[in-house]
Amino acid sequence: MNVDDLTFDDKGLIPAVVQDAQSKEVVTLAYMNRESFEKTVETGETWFYSRSRQELWHKGATSGHTQKVVDIRYDCDGDALVVLVELKGPACHTGKYSCFFESVFGKKIYGASDRFGIIATLEALIAEREAEMPEGAYTTYLFEKGVDKILKKVGEEATEVVIAAKNRDAEELKWEVADLLYHLLVLLREQKLPLDEVLAVLEERHRPKEE
Repeated sequence: MNVDDLTFDDKGLIPAVVQDAQSKEVVTLAYMNRESFEKTVETGETWFYSRSRQELWHKGATSGHTQKVVDIRYDCDGDALVVLVELKGPACHTGKYSCFFESVFGKKIYGASDRFGIIATLEALIAEREAEMPEGAYTTYLFEKGVDKILKKVGEEATEVVIAAKNRDAEELKWEVADLLYHLLVLLREQKLPLDEVLAVLEERHRPKEE
């Protein structure tokens, strides 16, 4: 597609929902005009149009919190965009991972409300920790130490899972599997590999083969 496939409003703008390509959390809503859209496609980083300042702005130009574009999707009417990005730091000017950190009901909600919702919760929380790096958080510590430390923890937790299973200790096993899953999600975040891609592999493997 090209910019001519899009429908801009009477002010020459189109809303752009920015989504973390890994955690799938919506991190901000901004607007693009034709020029900022074209610069986004050309540079591979997000550019928007500021309605208050009446000018283009390159996300992260001042803060360093740039957004690398993974994909840009447009809706059936061509009048709205979803921009999937890899974040370098917080998306919000307040220093928060996402601009959407307030709840009408006074609570913070991640992911889907189903039996696997906690995985989405953890994935989003880990993404938030990487973006904000709050002092004292264990996930911050892992990201600061880097991939070698994360890999060491994955190995340790995998070993603990094996030991608990070998000992037929169901109580211990559930705790160790939980630890392993958490550290695997941290590893995926560090490697910039969305969990969705892992799930896609599982779906491909179990898709019925044509006769």
